[in-house]
Amino acid sequence: MADAGNGVPHGPALRIDKFLWFTRLAKSRSVAQKMAEDGHIRVNGRRIERAHAPVRSGDLITFPHPAGVRVVRVVQLPGRRGSAPEAQSCYEELKLGH
Repeated sequence: MADAGNGVPHGPALRIDKFLWFTRLAKSRSVAQKMAEDGHIRVNGRRIERAHAPVRSGDLITFPHPAGVRVVRVVQLPGRRGSAPEAQSCYEELKLGH
């Protein structure tokens, strides 16, 4: 009951590990699970430590990437792991410091 009154879920959600894998932001689902469980991902500024943490449209996801920190806004939830253009339509890349 620690989260009581902390907010009501709004709309459909998808596990963070599935979202990262479906949208090709992680090479595999196991890589996405490890990133989440190691606490390397933030959703709306909150540190995530569970691979099953929910992600919804409009959420901001911050995570490390070999080229630096990436920040993406969820535009829509994917139903499957599709092609790269299909995956990229599910999020909007935000540039830091611009």
